Amino acid sequence: MHQKILIIDFGSQYTQLIARRVRELNVYCEIHPFHHIPALTSDIKGVILSGSPSSVRDENSPRIDLGLLRGKFPLLGVCYGAQLMAQTGGGEVVPSKIREYGRASLRSVDASCELLKNIEKDSIVWMSHGDTIAQIPAEFEIVASTDDVSVAAYKIRQEPTFGIQFHPEVTHSQDGKKLIENFVVGICGCSQDWTPASFIEETVNGLRNELKNDQVVLGLSGGVDSSVAAVLLHKAISKNLHCIFVDNGLLRHNEYEQVLESYRHMGLNITGVNASERFYDALKGLSDPELKRKAIGRVFIEVFDEEAHRISDVKWLGQGTIYPDVIESVSVKGPSATIKSHHNVGGLPEKMKLKVVEPLKTLFKDEVRKVGFELGIDPNILNRHPFPGPGLGIRILGDITAEKVAKLQKADAIFIDSLKRDGHYSSVWQAGAILLPVQSVGVMGDERTYENVICLRAVTSVDGMTADWCHLPYDFLAKVSSEIINKVKGVNRVVYDISSKPPATIEWE
Repeated sequence: MHQKILIIDFGSQYTQLIARRVRELNVYCEIHPFHHIPALTSDIKGVILSGSPSSVRDENSPRIDLGLLRGKFPLLGVCYGAQLMAQTGGGEVVPSKIREYGRASLRSVDASCELLKNIEKDSIVWMSHGDTIAQIPAEFEIVASTDDVSVAAYKIRQEPTFGIQFHPEVTHSQDGKKLIENFVVGICGCSQDWTPASFIEETVNGLRNELKNDQVVLGLSGGVDSSVAAVLLHKAISKNLHCIFVDNGLLRHNEYEQVLESYRHMGLNITGVNASERFYDALKGLSDPELKRKAIGRVFIEVFDEEAHRISDVKWLGQGTIYPDVIESVSVKGPSATIKSHHNVGGLPEKMKLKVVEPLKTLFKDEVRKVGFELGIDPNILNRHPFPGPGLGIRILGDITAEKVAKLQKADAIFIDSLKRDGHYSSVWQAGAILLPVQSVGVMGDERTYENVICLRAVTSVDGMTADWCHLPYDFLAKVSSEIINKVKGVNRVVYDISSKPPATIEWE
């Protein structure tokens, strides 16, 4: 059993970033909402209280019994967490007189405080709050201040409890990673043994014990998560894992054949199913993106279920669920309001009456890739851009036809191949082409044309939660535009999407 840090989530947009920073130190951590705190077991070495959009001054703001934690575990309150401990202890939290958002400098730092070890005066920190701590309880002492925030950090005497008004987890905080290391490694004494190699060994052993000789079926997509999940399961149960790769007719150009071949080279027991026509029939006449998603999901379940029933005595369904999916399902406010249906297809376990096994459910996306590299999986699979489950079905705005798919596949292939050829692919988080439901006037060969518009989309991101449009060179975009117009029949205009997430999403539908 690994030592771990417990992160109690009060609803901050930055909570997952805290977990990522802790994991970067090779220390295991878990996020739990404030109203579902787990049993406080001996493997917990410290607790971090997150920020929150709420105010501790509000009657209905999120609360916990701090008596369960204070003095029993090293404790770090971040922003709201710091204010909650101060107010609960008898201090005073008031509305900020000035806007405290953005970068600030630590003008005084108590170098003797173990939390601030090797953090210099004038270190830049990131503030994001509407309240401030005006007065601290008697047993608290201030250990850092800025020009505008007198209580930027405090320590409680005679116990390893700390509060900070800023966000060390955000990259704008210059020494934020060091502060988190001081708490997690220095104060909590975590041993930093949460590594890809240790994860693989423990996960494979756990899968062997859990699955024994049972048969497991798993749907492969060609993406990172399902591929790494498949290899872990294969290491544990070998040929008892049955992988199914469904061609829904909405994959990228030649992707079905290429991915199927790469999986076979990896030694996986895999069956490929070309069901393009079934998906096209189900999508006929549908333009609403949610209806398209539901149709694609329904047919996938039907096809997958039929193939799975060809395998005798299947008891488990393998899935590539990762930690952000798990966190979302038990978030502070419950599952988030649906912006769009999740790309993972639901309904399979219920329909097939199977137990679910999820080898990656404790990992973030970047950790999945690290585990994949440790497993020796082909870098072409691990470095592959995320691709939506409904595929090109949501990159064709409007109804779907085989002709439109072929047109978009050609344009998309030119864009992706150009990114790889010119050395831009690895610096882009996700890229693709979108076929717009509009036509525009053009001139080709002295003749007037009235043809389709292709939009190119490329973004940079760490985990897809936020994203910025990628500033690709103008000459590169000009070359791609020219090649698409010249080689893809029926396209006479190419545009580039320069909106970021938020307010836009990465995909158009």
